[in-house]
Amino acid sequence: MKKSVFMGALTLAGLAAGAAAAGTLDDVKARGKLNCGVTTGLVGFAAPNANGEWEGFDVAVCRAVAAAVLGDSTAVEFVPTTGKTRFTALASGEIDMLARNTTWTFSRDVDLKFEFTGVNYYDGQGFMVPKELGVSSAKELDGATVCIQTGTTTELNLADFFRANNISYEPVPIETNAEAQQQYLAGACDVYTTDASGLAATRATFDDPAAHVLLPEIISKEPLGPLVRHGDHEWGDVVRWSLNALIAAEELGITSANIGEMAAGTNNPEINRLLGTEGTLGEMLGLDAGWAKNAIMVGGNYGEVFAKNIGEDTPIGLARGLNAQWTNGGLLYAPPFR
Repeated sequence: MKKSVFMGALTLAGLAAGAAAAGTLDDVKARGKLNCGVTTGLVGFAAPNANGEWEGFDVAVCRAVAAAVLGDSTAVEFVPTTGKTRFTALASGEIDMLARNTTWTFSRDVDLKFEFTGVNYYDGQGFMVPKELGVSSAKELDGATVCIQTGTTTELNLADFFRANNISYEPVPIETNAEAQQQYLAGACDVYTTDASGLAATRATFDDPAAHVLLPEIISKEPLGPLVRHGDHEWGDVVRWSLNALIAAEELGITSANIGEMAAGTNNPEINRLLGTEGTLGEMLGLDAGWAKNAIMVGGNYGEVFAKNIGEDTPIGLARGLNAQWTNGGLLYAPPFR
C-alpha cells in the first residue's frame, strides 16, 4: 500500500513538472509576444536606437526566438534589467528569457535554479583606464578607485584578482552601465571594470575613445548566454536550438542572402533538416517546420549578427577571437541538427 501511495506521489510530481515544462512556450504562443529581459542599455549588445527600437547582439537572440516561436521578430517586449533585478525578473515570470550579457556560473545554474541555454559570447573581465593615468597593467592599480556593477560576477573576480596580487582598491558601486560611464568620465573612479566586450562597447560611445585604454589583463572566464527557469525544459529547448540555429547556419554557409534559395532544398541533408524541407525537427519542438529559417532570416547567421552589431567594422570593434567558429580556431560549435 505504501509503495502505491509513494508511486502515486511520484506520478503527481512528474505531472506537475511536465506542466511546468510546457508552461512558457504555451504562454508565449497564447500571448502572441515574447517578454525578453535585456540590459538597461549597452550599445552594440542591447540599446534603443534613435527611433526607440531595441537593437544589438543580445537583442538579436530575443528576436530570433520570437521569429522561431511566433513567426514575427517584432513580437517582443524588451524589459530592461540591472545586474540586481535581472534574476528576480526571470524567477518571477515577468520575463520568459534573459538575454543580457549574463555569465554562466555554477551557483546561478544550480543554486538560483536557472538553465543556461548556450553561450552567445565568450568573454572575460577587463579594465579600462584614462590614458593620462599612465598605467599599462592592472597590477599597477594599487590603491585605485574602481567603478563596479553590483550583483555581478565582476565583484568577486575583482576581489580575487587584487587579493592574489596583494594590492588594494576602493570600490565605487554602481547599478547600471550608464551610471558607470557617468561616474568614470566624471573622475569618480580611476578604473571601470566589467566584461571586456562591455568596456569596448562603452568606450565606443565616448567623445574621445582614444583617450581611454583597455589594459591587457583578462582576469576571468565569462561565458555569456541566454537563460530560462529550471524545469522549463520544453521552453529551454526552443531557446537553445534557436541560438544553435544561428551558429549552425554560419558553419553551413546559410546567409540572409541565400536562405531563400537554400530553403527550396539542397543536397546537404543537415541544411534541409535545419530549414525544414526534410524531417520533423520543428514538430519535435512544438513549432512549425520553418522555425529555424524564420530565426535565421531575422538578422542572418551568427557571423552576420556579430559583424553588424559588434564586429571590427562597427564602433565597438570586436574581433571574433574565441567567438569564431570551431573550424576557424574559435569555440563556437553547434550540436548536430539530426
